[in-house]
Amino acid sequence: MTQTLRPLDGITVLSLEHAIAAPFCTRQLADQGARVIKIERPAVGDFARGYDTRVAGLSSHFVWTNRAKESLTLDLKHTEAQPILDALLAEADVLVQNLAPGAAARMGLDFDTLHARYPRLIVCDISGYGEGGPYASKKAYDLLIQSEAGFLSVTGGPAPDALAKAGCSVADIAAGMYAYTSILNALLLRGRSGEGSRIEVSMLESLVEWMGYPLYYAYDGAPPPPRAGASHSTIYPYGPFPAGDGGTVMLGLQNEREWQLFCDQVLCRPELAKDARFDANAKRSQHRDALRAIIEAAFAELSAAQVIARLDAAQIANAHVNTMADVWQHPQLAARDAWREVASPSGPLPALLPPGRNSAYTARMAAVPALGEHTDAILAGLGYDAEMLATLRERGTI
Repeated sequence: MTQTLRPLDGITVLSLEHAIAAPFCTRQLADQGARVIKIERPAVGDFARGYDTRVAGLSSHFVWTNRAKESLTLDLKHTEAQPILDALLAEADVLVQNLAPGAAARMGLDFDTLHARYPRLIVCDISGYGEGGPYASKKAYDLLIQSEAGFLSVTGGPAPDALAKAGCSVADIAAGMYAYTSILNALLLRGRSGEGSRIEVSMLESLVEWMGYPLYYAYDGAPPPPRAGASHSTIYPYGPFPAGDGGTVMLGLQNEREWQLFCDQVLCRPELAKDARFDANAKRSQHRDALRAIIEAAFAELSAAQVIARLDAAQIANAHVNTMADVWQHPQLAARDAWREVASPSGPLPALLPPGRNSAYTARMAAVPALGEHTDAILAGLGYDAEMLATLRERGTI
């Protein structure tokens, strides 16, 4: 029986966040029950609100990363904002920020200053390149980090000018997830020590961690893995292949047993298994152009559905090359009841359940906030009455 108690119920997170990395982190915390108070600039808000209007007039990035949060508009540069921020910090368990390099410290929000006043507060600083070093003050956006981390050097096609970025914000996602898991670790540590700690997460180090395989493949001056488009750079056949009906099938072989089955049951050419050009993965990868021509010729006589049927019968891993429209209608997600409905300023919207499902509780799937939607309620909880709120609003503080 699912319980209503969630692991982060009772935890308050204050976030000075924008764009993707920090909001993605704090949305994970909100999903698990934390109260996340998102501080936004009056009238403008998180600039990701203006990236596009694809989701019923709302930004696709913002909808994705900001459900289940409370939006408080507050001009942190205004003199009257400091008492409000102090009161919020006194009640918070975690502060997350990804402001411009040095901005938090200039406002007295560095860990040392905060720790002296709020010893149980956990502070998570997310930046592009981390503190110190020659890159500390550089601006960092997702594509720039993909470039600096070497990600672009292993994606795209083999031509020198065929670099390709990831189609989603992988550097932001990596940093956001390391921030999220590090905050969970810090909460566990605080439960033992009684004190908060500082977490520092850089987008560069987060994505370089993900580059571990190609880095070690190129260890000690060895050549890096070649760019292979949507195919695997060192395993073959592993990638997309066209079928006779114009469809595309993604398939992957991992060992010699599967190669034998592929030749026997999919290509219906059992003699290929012993062909000296193809009898080991390294040879297949070396002669991939010749092997690709053979596979394409065999698949040209079949529809994509027929190819997948043969692959399934042979227990060869395969997948459809889905569009975004296909993913919205994916039968596996539907069968697993993976979608929920959340409220938003534009009405109800579909939202995917967090991938880590727990038998003891259900994730909190709450509304995407309008800009400043919770300002009055939050400040009323701090003792501000209607007249005081009106004055703050008139002066541009909120």
